[in-house]
Amino acid sequence: MPGTIGDSGGDETGGGGARTGSSGAGGSLRRTLTFRDLIVYGLLFIAPMAPVGIFGTLQAKSHGAIALVYLVATVAMAFTAYSYAQMVRVAPQAGSVYTYARVGLGEGAGFVAGWMAMLDYLLIPAVAYLFSGIAMHALVPSVDQWVWTAIAVVVTTLLNLWGVRTAAIVGFAVLAMEIAVLAVFVVAAVVELIAHGAQRGWAVPLTGEGGFSVDAVLAAVSVAVLSYLGFDAIASFAEEAKGAPGDGDGAGEKGGKGGKRGKGRGGRGLRGSDRVARAVLTCLAVAGVLFVVQTYLAALLAPMSAAELAARPAEQGAAFYATVDSAVGGWLHDLVAASKAIGAAFAALAGQAAAGRLLFAMARDRRLPGAMSKVDAGSGVPRRALLGAAVVTLVAAVWAARRPDGLDHLSSVVNVGALTAFGLLHASVIGWFRVRKRAEVPSVLRHVVVPLLGLAVVIAVIVEASGTAQVVGGIWLAVGLVVLAVQYGTGRRAAARG
Repeated sequence: MPGTIGDSGGDETGGGGARTGSSGAGGSLRRTLTFRDLIVYGLLFIAPMAPVGIFGTLQAKSHGAIALVYLVATVAMAFTAYSYAQMVRVAPQAGSVYTYARVGLGEGAGFVAGWMAMLDYLLIPAVAYLFSGIAMHALVPSVDQWVWTAIAVVVTTLLNLWGVRTAAIVGFAVLAMEIAVLAVFVVAAVVELIAHGAQRGWAVPLTGEGGFSVDAVLAAVSVAVLSYLGFDAIASFAEEAKGAPGDGDGAGEKGGKGGKRGKGRGGRGLRGSDRVARAVLTCLAVAGVLFVVQTYLAALLAPMSAAELAARPAEQGAAFYATVDSAVGGWLHDLVAASKAIGAAFAALAGQAAAGRLLFAMARDRRLPGAMSKVDAGSGVPRRALLGAAVVTLVAAVWAARRPDGLDHLSSVVNVGALTAFGLLHASVIGWFRVRKRAEVPSVLRHVVVPLLGLAVVIAVIVEASGTAQVVGGIWLAVGLVVLAVQYGTGRRAAARG
């Protein structure tokens, strides 16, 4: 039967590798998150209205076929989501891609995956905090945007320190607000379309203006896939999902397919890792539907054509808001702006929580300072790891908020780290199931074709990334390799846990 890292007592990684359990010297994380909580964290990090800021850019790039762009992007990211679902069942631990690469490819690859993911898990929340500060400053100009940015960091950090369940409950309320605002837009857009008709043909958001262009769509997809970054954060909460092995809640399945499932308190008899895997896939699907619907409607109502947007790059950033103003009215513009301000802060909350779990897992394995491997007895969260992540994001976000070009600088360096980690994730699936043959009947489709397609998508997006992002990602990788070499040179090995 295929082994599962982290099942009761743990299972060796094979070939004499390190044993990987779910608890460390600093204590265990608490299994309190439901399936709904996992979805909340994923959608919060992604943000239901993520396409708003890049609507104009994608319209121009795709020649107007923006709804098709998000359909293709959803399918493209589904390969990565599926690889996450495969590996979270193998190693249901807080380290996420760090752990997956470690068990599938080896300790060195695991460190590199965690190191590269760390870059974006620390900087993407900083960008989100800055977005929140900018939006709040626009609503209340008397308060500097760096002050609003710092307030957002402090408030969400306190929620994360309070406990993962408390943060999930508050996050659910914020997510409900964001989806309600999106629903208002959808209803208002449909009413406007019924009353006055569309600005262009009903099929144009799927076929483009003036003829379909495969190259244009694919170029836009390489940008659109970045809207989905964040669904992967769900995997970071694998040790806190109800029903996980060892907590007495539906821990009946051991190994991969074919194991028995008990009926735990969760009511469905699923392991925590199964819930996490389903949450990852569900989150991506829900986000895809939300993105396609809102961009399709906005494209039908947009006052400017794709060609006009391409000729006026300065107007691309506000294209969605211009559409709302012209088609519905300023009141919805303000409502969407306020929703984005609050939603961005809580997207950062989810990102900060995921970053804390990654730092915790790497510290637990002695890859980072051991102080961050401690779990607070009162709240059940890795307090020191969370505070470490909060300090880095606070410094980066406030620094950027105090500079006129801070947003451009900060946003230009994110994404490459997470994409590199995604690439190692796909390689881990092949390494675990095909090279190490840790499955009874390895599947060519699930364990080779899907991860290779996902890897191809990741490489294509990295190639299309900005030069600044590629340089920063390369420098960060080089620093990580030096750190890894020093650790090996001093005889420091990952902790053996069982």
